[in-house]
Amino acid sequence: MKSIIEQMNIFFEPRSVAIVGASRKTMKAGHVIFKNFADSKRRGIFRGELYPVNPNEEQILGFRCYPSIREIPREVDLVVVVVPAKIVPKIMRDATVRGVKAAVIISGGFSEVGNHELEEQVTAPAKEAGIRILGPNCLGVYDSETGVDMLFLPETKVLTTGDEVVATPRPMSGPISIVTQSGAFGVSALDYLAGKQLGVSKFVSFGNKSDVDEPEMLQYLLHDERTRVILLYVESIDAGREFMKVTKEVTKQKPVVALKLGKTKAGARAALSHTGAIAGSDRIYSAAFKQSGVIRARDMEEFFDVGKALAFQPPAAGSNIAVITDAGGPGIMAVDECQSRGVTVERFSDETILKFEALKKKRKIPTFATNLNPLDLTGSVTSEMFETGTEILLDDPQIYGIIVLGLHHVPALQEDFVDLIAGVSKGHTKPIVACAIGETEMALYIRTRFDKLGIPAYFSPEDAARSMAALVEYGKYLKKRDCFEQYVERFQKSAQGS
Repeated sequence: MKSIIEQMNIFFEPRSVAIVGASRKTMKAGHVIFKNFADSKRRGIFRGELYPVNPNEEQILGFRCYPSIREIPREVDLVVVVVPAKIVPKIMRDATVRGVKAAVIISGGFSEVGNHELEEQVTAPAKEAGIRILGPNCLGVYDSETGVDMLFLPETKVLTTGDEVVATPRPMSGPISIVTQSGAFGVSALDYLAGKQLGVSKFVSFGNKSDVDEPEMLQYLLHDERTRVILLYVESIDAGREFMKVTKEVTKQKPVVALKLGKTKAGARAALSHTGAIAGSDRIYSAAFKQSGVIRARDMEEFFDVGKALAFQPPAAGSNIAVITDAGGPGIMAVDECQSRGVTVERFSDETILKFEALKKKRKIPTFATNLNPLDLTGSVTSEMFETGTEILLDDPQIYGIIVLGLHHVPALQEDFVDLIAGVSKGHTKPIVACAIGETEMALYIRTRFDKLGIPAYFSPEDAARSMAALVEYGKYLKKRDCFEQYVERFQKSAQGS
């Protein structure tokens, strides 16, 4: 019997794929999915064999079409099913005859609408034949490297004005993998990450979870070299003990950030009607996440913010952090949020304060700058002041992370302060996160530049503080598991290779 890793890998690196329900009609989901694969194959990205299956077509996009899976003359690793629910049981029976190894059932109309019997007719023969199933009622898989793309949402759409716009962009390759029970949330996540120019390794949508579930997929992603952090959206976890067992091993090597929905009675009811999920006690989930090292995000914004921080910065070795800013108010906002999250912002050591006092005497920083923590360089700040201040804070052994709040609006500060801060941070393992408030071109440029240099940047001081708190939390967990140093060493090697 194949290992879990080998079984899950078929979904991402199949040698051959049959799209059952492929269509020539451009508005059909079967057309979009088949076109994704066909275009990828023509570009040389998807290298497996590709077979459209539709009894009403002879040819689709230049590929010979087969009336059923049984008629395909060669071995089929994976079938992607996008036909009405009532037809799916027959498709799965055909799959068992053809020795198919895995199936992704995009079609809905099963347990999520109370049709449990029909879902059983799909899963029973598959289980007997050893076919692994993803779904039904899911979006399937997207892999940025192998060209596997089962998203039935077209990348571009034509507006009523005649203009063509990007509608569902596919993110570039990167270190984040997404595991989601909700297809709609999942595609929104891909849209967000693509817009923020954050790369994705793998995306998988479970839907009703009739077979493959979170523990198996997390175990697979643990061994995926391209995945550095896992974002997990869940409405319910059925295999609770197995989930905790697996995540305890995964989180020693890779951070897992969870967004768990169905926290209220009304939310739990909505989850049940959405994917047939029984949400369960929210307090039990929180306790399980904490015990297994999973970082729980409170909302969608924090989910992505924390994921970005953990993907690009190492965890903090302690809970005391420093804030360096050129604006007093935002600095206080960051401090307040840190304190509310259990992150300390203690007074700088006497040695560090003396270094700043010496800079004042030399007129290297304003004489009226406050240097107790936060370090407020005031509106007279220059790029060099941010560079020098950050370097001193990085050298302080009592400081374990730095929040940089660089308001670009002041007259003497140039955009090169971003590169200077990134430069002095090289060789250090202390995490740095940044904030640039605003939505003008300059604010967007500053945040984007920070991100490109591996320093996660955020819109608000609170967002930056929450992200730093996650780096502190994960660092504490790794130390508790006695694997902090090993994680940081692996992280540095991975970051250098990306």
